Amino acid sequence: MLESMNLTNLPFEPRHVVEVDSCDRWIVYHRLQQLDIPCICETHKPLEVQVSNPTAMIQLWSVTKQYSASRQELVDWLKDCWNFNKR
Repeated sequence: MLESMNLTNLPFEPRHVVEVDSCDRWIVYHRLQQLDIPCICETHKPLEVQVSNPTAMIQLWSVTKQYSASRQELVDWLKDCWNFNKR
């Protein structure tokens, strides 16, 4: 079963293969779609994402980080952000 946007007709490159745990791959795929980031997710294949600008790259990083980082890593990162804003 293929649920995807057709990437072949889009003018932007490059496509990135994103390594995401198979349990989280569909969740990440649907979140990227909500953010209007073109991606393909086929059964038993890696997630492919088309990143066309810096904002999309940051959003991709943020979404994948939510599922790849430990809770403590996310807490530490958020604390660092708060401390940076206090400077």
